[in-house]
Amino acid sequence: MSNRFARAGALVVATGTALLLSSGVASAHVTAKIIGEAAEQGAYSKITFRVPNERDDSGTVKLEIKLPADAPMSSVRPKPMPGWTAQVTMATLDEPIESHGAEITEAASSVTWTANQGTRIAPGEFGEFELAVGPLPEVEELVIPAIQTYESNEVVAWDQVPGDDGEEPESPAPVIELAPASEDDAHGGAAPAANETDGEESDDTAAAEDASDSTARWLGGAGLVVGALGLGFGAGAMMRARRAGQQ
Repeated sequence: MSNRFARAGALVVATGTALLLSSGVASAHVTAKIIGEAAEQGAYSKITFRVPNERDDSGTVKLEIKLPADAPMSSVRPKPMPGWTAQVTMATLDEPIESHGAEITEAASSVTWTANQGTRIAPGEFGEFELAVGPLPEVEELVIPAIQTYESNEVVAWDQVPGDDGEEPESPAPVIELAPASEDDAHGGAAPAANETDGEESDDTAAAEDASDSTARWLGGAGLVVGALGLGFGAGAMMRARRAGQQ
C-alpha cells in the first residue's frame, strides 16, 4: 500500500513539474497589457509591453513594435526609460481619421526602443516598455507584432496571430482585447470644477455649510457650559469635604 501511495505521489509531482515548465515556456514571449483600467474602444490608455529574455548567453538590446495600419491611433507617446532611446516612426494613412475635430493624415506605424551603451535586458530578467496611446480603435482585438533583438544579433519576431482553433502559435504577437465604449465614458467630458457649478447648487452648498457651522458652534458652546458646571460641582464637593474634616 505504501509503495502505491509513493508512486502516486511521484506521478503528481512529475505532472505538476511538467505543467509548470510547459506554462513557463509558453508564456516566455513579448506580451502587451493595459493594467489597472478597462481597455475600451475610443479611450486613452497606457499599454505595457513585457519583454522577457529567453537566452542564457545574450541580452536583449532592442525592441520594435508594429502598430496596425488598419487601426491607427492619433496619439502614441513612449514613456522615457533610463538607458534606452525611443523612436516613433510616422506613416501617411491611406484614409485620414478624425480626432477632436481635426483631420489626421498620418499616425505612428512603429515604435523602437534601443539600448544605450552598457544597457540590456540580461539573461533571466525582463523589461517593461510603456506607451500612452489613444483613442483606442474600434476593434475587438488590437494585434501589435513585436521584434526582439539580442546583442548576438539574433532577431526574434513575435508576429503570429492565433488561429481559428484558439491554439497559441509558436511565436504569438501581443494582443489586447478591447471592450465597446461605455455610455458614461469619462473621455466624453470632464467633471465640472468647483467654481463652475450652477447657482442653485452653489446656494444649496452654502446653506449646508452654514447649517453645519451653526451646529458646530452650538455644540461647542454646550460643551463649554457642561465643562463649567462640572468644575463648579467639583469645587463644591472639595469644599464640603474640607469642612467635614475640620469638624
